[in-house]
Amino acid sequence: MQKEKRKIVLVGTGFVGMSFAYSMLLSGGCDQLVLIDVNKEKAIGEAMDLQHGLPYAQHKIDIKAGDYDECKDADIVVITAGATQKPGETRLDLTITDTKIVKSVTENIMSSGFQGIIVVASNPVDLMTYVAQKVSGLPKHRVIGTGTLLDTARLRYMMSEYLGISSKNIHAYIMGEHGDSSFVPWTHAYVGCKKLLAILDETHRDLNDLQNIYVQVQQAGYEIVNRKKSTYYGIGLSLNRLCQAILKDEHVILTIAAYQNDEYGQKGLYIGVPALISAHGVEEIVTLDLNEVDQQKFNNSCETLRAIIKDTIDPLL
Repeated sequence: MQKEKRKIVLVGTGFVGMSFAYSMLLSGGCDQLVLIDVNKEKAIGEAMDLQHGLPYAQHKIDIKAGDYDECKDADIVVITAGATQKPGETRLDLTITDTKIVKSVTENIMSSGFQGIIVVASNPVDLMTYVAQKVSGLPKHRVIGTGTLLDTARLRYMMSEYLGISSKNIHAYIMGEHGDSSFVPWTHAYVGCKKLLAILDETHRDLNDLQNIYVQVQQAGYEIVNRKKSTYYGIGLSLNRLCQAILKDEHVILTIAAYQNDEYGQKGLYIGVPALISAHGVEEIVTLDLNEVDQQKFNNSCETLRAIIKDTIDPLL
């Protein structure tokens, strides 16, 4: 049963945060949206700008700038605060700066008495979700990262273009780190209810095409950053999708950064996997039967993150 008033607090009014906020204005789904930023005047200005569009919006939302005390009765706090990835810089390069930012933000959120769900989009997102959970002390299923949600959208879009079939009928996932060690378990990719690999075989398409599509997905963020300095519309809509799933108690499967408790043979970190999302956060992780090659890719992705947690993040926490 939905709450009478659904409230989201957004921490970080940069391009990503405001793309999310604008998408919420268009789609509805929450009753109150509060903007917080270290630059308070910017948060006020962004709230004013959105407010002035409300007469033309399809859904009424109470939008305002605020402070961390607003988190106390929020259903979701979305964290997009962090440094911007620069051309030539990987998401992992942002780790030290953003660990300090996300630690401070999370401490401020929790000082309000917040007991809802934290959604993290700050990069490197798997690691920053780990930071938010460790600092908040919230149950692990109530701290969620966007993980490979955007990567999966990019994959489905590119496969849709390649096959000439609606992306709504493409059921395929990017798993692992939201970054360079991600992978696609192609044996679990379907078009409608038919295996993708069977379709490729029947239509005499080259399996190398799949690898080319994956490389395009993996490099997409870098390509966009090189051209326009940052990427924000795709992740803004991905955040919207995740928050809608929580607020509406959808019980939908999304590829998000979820805490691992041996579902794929790994423990103690957040990483991108398909998971069932509801009003409680992560209801359960969907476990796919990975083949040996894909399981090794998943393990490698976990080890990449685990090394950074041990050497860089834990000492800062």
